[in-house]
Amino acid sequence: MSELFEDDGPDSGPSNAYDFTVSELSGAVKKTIEGTFGHVRVRGEIGRVSRPRSGHLYLDLKDDRSTLASVIWKGTLARLAHQPEEGMEVVATGRMTTFPGQSKYQLVIERIEPAGMGALMAMLEKRRAMLAAEGLFDEDRKRPIPYLPEVIGVVTSPSGAVIRDILHRLRDRFPRKVLVWPVAVQGQACAGQVAAAIEGFNRMEAGGRLPRPDVLIVARGGGSLEDLWGFNEEAVVRAAAASSIPLISAVGHETDTTLIDHAADRRAPTPTAAAEMAVPVRLDLVATLDGQGARLIGGFSRYLSWRSERVRDLSRALPRPERLVESPRQRLDHASHRLPAALSRGVTDRRARLADAAAALRPAGASARLTAARDRLTQADRLRPALARNAAEHRRALSQQAGRLRPDPILHAITRRRADLDRIWSHLAAAAAALRAERARHLAALDRTRLTLGPSETLARGFAIVRTGEGKVVTTREAAAGAGALELEFRDGRLPVGGPGATASAPALRPAKPARRKPAPPDDDQGSLL
Repeated sequence: MSELFEDDGPDSGPSNAYDFTVSELSGAVKKTIEGTFGHVRVRGEIGRVSRPRSGHLYLDLKDDRSTLASVIWKGTLARLAHQPEEGMEVVATGRMTTFPGQSKYQLVIERIEPAGMGALMAMLEKRRAMLAAEGLFDEDRKRPIPYLPEVIGVVTSPSGAVIRDILHRLRDRFPRKVLVWPVAVQGQACAGQVAAAIEGFNRMEAGGRLPRPDVLIVARGGGSLEDLWGFNEEAVVRAAAASSIPLISAVGHETDTTLIDHAADRRAPTPTAAAEMAVPVRLDLVATLDGQGARLIGGFSRYLSWRSERVRDLSRALPRPERLVESPRQRLDHASHRLPAALSRGVTDRRARLADAAAALRPAGASARLTAARDRLTQADRLRPALARNAAEHRRALSQQAGRLRPDPILHAITRRRADLDRIWSHLAAAAAALRAERARHLAALDRTRLTLGPSETLARGFAIVRTGEGKVVTTREAAAGAGALELEFRDGRLPVGGPGATASAPALRPAKPARRKPAPPDDDQGSLL
């Protein structure tokens, strides 16, 4: 193979070396690499992982100085006991090959075994657990983003495409004042400058020379784990968690995750999405306000029209004031005519009762009543011995009965009667509850039937009620032809048709009267039994 690549130099004159085509040379290199490295074991950390629709897995094996492109075919990937993940330290076994289409070599992995997490990922996980234990990532610490901030502070590189994307999106959606704090977004100076920028924005006072931002955006484009490492530093995370100004993190692309994303109040998948989170769309807001205003004016106008019509309807139902006092005035006149005769009869009746009472108070009548009362008292003196004898006889009979009466039979009878009463009462209560439930179910079924057969349900099925202008229901064609004006009642209101009260362009709709529901049956036991 060394003769194939032999070069005699530019001054050696014409050469008899074989002219390879590109495909022949690529094939020769492929055979050399596959023959020399047909079976290798490689130890390294898994870098970026890609899973296309083909089902194969493409990944990078790297150490602190080099990166090796690798691939795991779909059939091999399904047999692996451990699926590769970014940051894992593994030992891969396979064979080296080349990909002539891109002039690159790669490792075809046939077996892969975990060898421990990478140093960076292990450090990142340890730091994340420590900060989470301190409560810096808790949801109750996060503040809401203002709906329409006046000033937006942006922490990013002033020379990258990120700031242009943010300004462009803010200008399209809702132009706002923007303060840019320039920082390095990667490298050793990144963490210190980003933390200082967040703290500097928070130290601004309202009403100062520079306006204090209402919301902060920390933004950076995508990159590898090493490029984004500055946003995983503890100083940056603590500054974001301590910020009194709501903060949006827009570091990397949607698949990139850093520790500042957990400490921020909101995380945006891209810097452009962060600008969309910060402000609403002005045109949409104006259109919404216009629509709400139009709906408010229209609703208020319809409400006033309906109330006016309602007042007119009620006024027609009220009687005239003179009619209200006609009947009371007539009753007053009739009573005034009867009053003198009634007074005369009352005086005559009272004079007669007074004469009768005066006759009873004469001396002769009083003496007779006194004699009769004295005779009754004499008879009472003769009754005293008889009463004493009767009391003695009853006392003896009671003594005899008391000897035969004992409390035990009475108590036993009372206990038995009480048990019977409790049993009857429990049966009565159960029967009452069952009867009440049955009556409630029957009443509910009747109410459902009433609603189904009621006019509101009939209107909801597409029918309409035809009335004349006076409110009478029209059931025949002859009655409809003879009516001056008609009114159709639909499910959602009434529509005048013809006559002076209707217009051809915009007929007024009146809301239908709601169907009255029967009152619920009483809930107490006594009412249910009755």
